[in-house]
Order: sequence, then C-alpha cells, then structure tokens
Amino acid sequence: MDNRKAVFAGTDGQSLAGRLELPAGEVVATAVFAHCFTCGKDSVAATRISRELAARGVAVLRFDFTGLGQSDGDFANTTFTSNVDDLVCAANHLRDTIGAPSVLIGHSLGGAAVLAAAHRVAEVRAVVTIGAPANTTHVEHLLGPSKDEIEALGVAEVLLAGRPFRISNDFLVDINQQNQTACIAGLNRALLVMHSPQDDLVGVENARLIFDSARHPKSFVSLDGADHLLTDRADATYVAEVLAAWASRYLVE
Repeated sequence: MDNRKAVFAGTDGQSLAGRLELPAGEVVATAVFAHCFTCGKDSVAATRISRELAARGVAVLRFDFTGLGQSDGDFANTTFTSNVDDLVCAANHLRDTIGAPSVLIGHSLGGAAVLAAAHRVAEVRAVVTIGAPANTTHVEHLLGPSKDEIEALGVAEVLLAGRPFRISNDFLVDINQQNQTACIAGLNRALLVMHSPQDDLVGVENARLIFDSARHPKSFVSLDGADHLLTDRADATYVAEVLAAWASRYLVE
C-alpha cells in the first residue's frame, strides 16, 4: 500500500493536512474518514481502519480538522459547522485528484459531521458512523465545569483526554443549533451504524436514536467488547472488514 501526504485548502483558505491511503493495486473506490473530537488523522482508529480499507481496494483520505494535528488555524475559532465545511473540502480535494468519495466514514463527533455533510457531496452513496453521538450537544458533558467559564469569558482552556484545548462560546452556541435528527431523516443514503455496547464515552443509546431516525437502507453492527477509541487492533480490523463488505454494493470506481 501507498501512504501519501495530502495538503488542501479549507473553507477559509487555511492549509489542511491529510494522509491518503492508497491500495497497492486497483482503486475500487474512494472514501473520507473524519476523526473523533480533538483526536486527529493519526489516531489509532483513523489510521488502522483507513489502512485496512486500503488493503481492500478503497483509497481513504484521513485529515486533521482546522487547528488540530498538522492543519493550520486556531482550534478555538472552530465550530461543528466549520468541521463539516472542512469535511466537504476534503471530499472536493478527492474529486479533483483521484475521484469523488462514494463513502463518508466518521468516528465519534466525526460521525455526526459525516451525517451533516453527506447532502453536500453529491457522489456519496453510503455513510458510516462509528461510536457517534445522536446529537451534537452530547459534547457538552465532556466540558464539565469549564462550560460555565466558557460562557462567561467567551473562551476557556479545557483538558480533554489529557491535553489542553481552547474552546469558545461560539462552539457551544453552534452545537446547540444543529438539527441532527433532520439530517439523519433526510440523509437519502445508505447508512451503517457501528457502536459498542460497552462504550462509556458515547452510550450505545445514541446508536439506537440514529438508527431509528434514519430511513432504509440502514444497518446496525454491534462492536461488542470494543472501547470508544477502538484501541485494540482487532477491533479496528473488524470494523474495516465489516465496513468494506457492507459498503461494497455502494462503492463507485
């Protein structure tokens, strides 16, 4: 397989950094992978799943959202809406290079982002969520007491997964303005919902809400025993294998 650096412009012209996982042989289809909140393109799940899909002929672009990893910009100036915009820019980059994505894959909050972005990428025929929240406001519980500080000061530093991040009140306002239920109901694409019953960060009830809001064709796969970040290689491999098999009828060369 071939792992290439990808750099493309975001909505505001900032440089976004990505990695394009290419199959060793024929490219069967292309996909975009959106990472979890504050994670990055090089997270365990993003890297392993993208590489497993590439081994099965699917070229996958994984990238850092604005202000994260190697992408330019200030994370404090980002919102859920700007993340969705970044995702559309990634799809446009694929369209201009090797071919528009037929599948969007999102992990955690990235799953919510692909649900919101799908209608803006005409070529997308299937959407996959992994451990995704049914509502963007789910992120608020991660902020704890810092939420009040953010609202009072406009921006505050929050410790997430052991790392400091500056979160703005604009972010809070934005996640409360999203209508994910409407996005899911109007998806008009095949949907695969993957979630672990043991997920202690985004409860499995979120999967039920997403699944119930969606119209057919839709499928649910239980990731029994997996943690939220899919840190076990076997879990990431299983996700990639099932995902590739399910998506095979929707892949477009």
